[in-house]
Amino acid sequence: MISETGKFIVIEGLEGAGKSSAITLVNDLIKQHTGHAPVCTREPGGTPLAEKMRDLVKIADETDPLCDEAECLLIYAARSQLIANVIKPALAKGQWVLGDRHNLSSLAYQGGGRGLMPLVKAVSDACLAGFTPNLTLYLDIEPKLGLTRAAKRGELDRIEQQAIDFFERARQTYLQLASQDDSIVVIDASQTMDKVHQDIRSQLLQRLPLLHNKD
Repeated sequence: MISETGKFIVIEGLEGAGKSSAITLVNDLIKQHTGHAPVCTREPGGTPLAEKMRDLVKIADETDPLCDEAECLLIYAARSQLIANVIKPALAKGQWVLGDRHNLSSLAYQGGGRGLMPLVKAVSDACLAGFTPNLTLYLDIEPKLGLTRAAKRGELDRIEQQAIDFFERARQTYLQLASQDDSIVVIDASQTMDKVHQDIRSQLLQRLPLLHNKD
């Protein structure tokens, strides 16, 4: 059943990659594996204060446009709240945590997409102090396909309205970082949902026993 040490698993991907359905699947798999539902979080957000910061990041204000540096700092402020008040306390209790995005998103979006990698790395080092997920599933998709899917959900938010080259840079950063870190698993999200879920299930079930060995 559940290990004495909680685990932190994150789902990552560009807009339209299918994170929501993947999170539902992984939630069920973790529950089957541990006997308990994981604590689910999202970033930016996940606490009352962090959700207010999320609104500042997501909602465009033409009278006072959010500059790139402020966007980055707001996201790390929200992340710090979430880690301190939700994620670490849950892990300390032996609970598993399932995150909809984490620091890899900032490295890809603000670091790669915005071109702020030095700032992102500096703030990340200061705020996280080496704290990382046990496993990240990155759902990889070409930006044009992902944004087409996202547009079908309804009106796009401020981030989703960025130019295509922003997402191209973010994707390349995701892939580069994944190639350097064996705790990041790349899933081809351009496939049918059934095939994507099959791949997620296979990859996760292979790694769940290994996560226990990393206590």
